[in-house]
Amino acid sequence: MSQDELHSAWAAMTAELGDESLSGQQRGWLAVTQPLGLFEDTVIIAAPHQFAREAFESRLRPMLTEALTRRLGRSVQIAVTVRATEPITPAPTAPRQAAPRVAPVEPPEPPRREEPAPTPPSQPLPPPAETPAPPPTPQAPPAAPGLPAPLFDTSALSPQRSPESRPAPAPRTATPMVPPPPAADPAPERTGVFRGESRQQSVQPTTVQASRLNPKYSFDTFVIGSSNRFAHAAAVAVAESPAKAYNPLFIYGASGLGKTHLLHAIGHYAQNLGNANTVRYVSTEEFTNDFINSLRDDKRQAFQRRYRDVDILLIDDIQFLERAERTQEEFFHTFNTLHNANKQLVISSDRSPRQLSTLEDRLRTRFEWGLLADVQPPDLETRIAILQKKAAQERLDAPPDALEFIASRIHHSIRELEGALIRVTAYASLTRKPVDLALAQGVLQDFIPEGESPDVTAEDIMTATAEYFGVSDTDLRGHSRSRVLVNARQVAMYLCRELTDLSLPRIGQAFGGRDHTTVMHADRKIRKQMAEKRSLYNQIAELTNRLKLQGG
Repeated sequence: MSQDELHSAWAAMTAELGDESLSGQQRGWLAVTQPLGLFEDTVIIAAPHQFAREAFESRLRPMLTEALTRRLGRSVQIAVTVRATEPITPAPTAPRQAAPRVAPVEPPEPPRREEPAPTPPSQPLPPPAETPAPPPTPQAPPAAPGLPAPLFDTSALSPQRSPESRPAPAPRTATPMVPPPPAADPAPERTGVFRGESRQQSVQPTTVQASRLNPKYSFDTFVIGSSNRFAHAAAVAVAESPAKAYNPLFIYGASGLGKTHLLHAIGHYAQNLGNANTVRYVSTEEFTNDFINSLRDDKRQAFQRRYRDVDILLIDDIQFLERAERTQEEFFHTFNTLHNANKQLVISSDRSPRQLSTLEDRLRTRFEWGLLADVQPPDLETRIAILQKKAAQERLDAPPDALEFIASRIHHSIRELEGALIRVTAYASLTRKPVDLALAQGVLQDFIPEGESPDVTAEDIMTATAEYFGVSDTDLRGHSRSRVLVNARQVAMYLCRELTDLSLPRIGQAFGGRDHTTVMHADRKIRKQMAEKRSLYNQIAELTNRLKLQGG
């Protein structure tokens, strides 16, 4: 396929996806992202910056892959890189570490490479003349007393970034750059990455994305209760003394109880304390796919460096390794390499190691070398505290009696608990009514009728959804991309996520063997649209009632 044909297919796909529920920011990123080439069955695309790359990798990849496969008429995968010459790369990173006002300063910087003269007019301050002086911007190192290593590493990036990003910000942001590390949550993530880069500049693109930590998941946002106190204490101990306290730390419990939150929080806190130069979070499915791709592309050594040259490896949902024998072998050697080098491993699962019966014995016994910490469903007081914190974070106006009512109705999953709060506040927003106890009771009665909740299966949900939208079960499992079918399929996936205990991969399997990230995309899309479209909200409520009545 020629480059022109690939660009045409990409442009058509971009126009098509513009109609889907992408945020304005995501549409903007997609508009400036270009395909670099097609190698065998992998399309390489260049994102404008690292922040966009992470969004494509974690949230948009399934949608892009499916749309591009349809356009090209062949099955393809997507690999995302960052456009190295794109000066805006620092922009998304800087706002996360420095004050928001730094963001507007960065865009003007790139032009300075080509036309230094116009810079003084655009920035009234005389310091532009000090552009040579910003190299002394090693004023960042002077601030090193607090965080010596990170700042040295930041300067180590100067060969690539200082010509663009250091000169202009130096006079205006040198001071603000010092306080953020202890204050802002994203700062530790960036700091740890920089330090990793200073050690291995040759693999900078890999280390920049190495941690992949969610800034929303920190110990500050984690609600502690009797059900998770032990796991939380163990996580804090590991972050404060990696590879010295408990190695490995194995956290297990049912889906939706906060295991992933704890993994991300460990990474953030360890970097914030300066206890880890490089941290990498990865789901087991991503690890497996990465391993398969490394075999296909003959890049085994690069794969091994990526996962073994870290101070902390956080691996989520290890139970999905059960059926992947070759990947089990690779993870076994990765585990040994890290453990022998006194590097920390943190592993999560929905079951204890002894219950992972199809895992190799040598892996299960190694998981038990360190500390096992289980997470249980939260009690009523903890559930109320979780709702209070969620309401504060999302700036949702919900009175205490409404929160207590929601907490009293949902017992087993924090994800369901927060989802119920979002439903109540979304309904209030759509109907322009204040959130109160009566409204919460009315909304949740639609979703959670009184009495014992009947068992609902994925087959029940697909049958009811297919009947409601006038399609067939086979259509929902198939690959048609008509608008009606896509919407019906995503609604059914959302309901499976809400009304069953099935994991993401099992839901994907039920819908024709789809990837778990496709289910995640559907779940997020429907949640978002429910807050914006009253018609969709009513459809979900009606389908939920039908399923509950059928189950009863």
